[in-house]
Amino acid sequence: MKKLLLSAVALMAFGAAAQAQEINFGVKAGANFTNIGGDFDADGKTGFYVGALADFSVSEKFHVQPELLYSNEGAEDASIDYIRIPVMAKYYVIEGLSIQAGPHFGFKVAADEEIDDNVKSFDFGLGIGAGYELPMGVFFDARYNAGLANISDFDGVDGNTTGFQIGVGYRF
Repeated sequence: MKKLLLSAVALMAFGAAAQAQEINFGVKAGANFTNIGGDFDADGKTGFYVGALADFSVSEKFHVQPELLYSNEGAEDASIDYIRIPVMAKYYVIEGLSIQAGPHFGFKVAADEEIDDNVKSFDFGLGIGAGYELPMGVFFDARYNAGLANISDFDGVDGNTTGFQIGVGYRF
């Protein structure tokens, strides 16, 4: 299943790149406000994310933006670090203002020692948000990420990641 999802994302990204009129690269960072939902009863956690992106212009109003992020997430007593790969479709409502939606894939790179063995190594979900870009290349975005995968390795226990991100970045 993981290979199928990753293959589909790669195909979408390469297809968008083939149709792209312009490609811009950039960096971004910001704050994560996350929690673990499902059967878990935990307080939320404030973390961070940092990474890079490529913005493929398919048309004037439609772009595809794959990202590669290091993301500190989890709950108050259950920190989990992921390498996240969101692939966002962006539609520009007006110049500079876009709405965004797309899948995100997470690969666990670390977790608190007491939960590490009980958290699956792969996570995926759906992100939706908005962004605003200034003409000089600086941009701001906000996104809600809903985890669709059960990340718990406990038998009979479901858990999924949820979170809100707010950040800033620069397109070269």
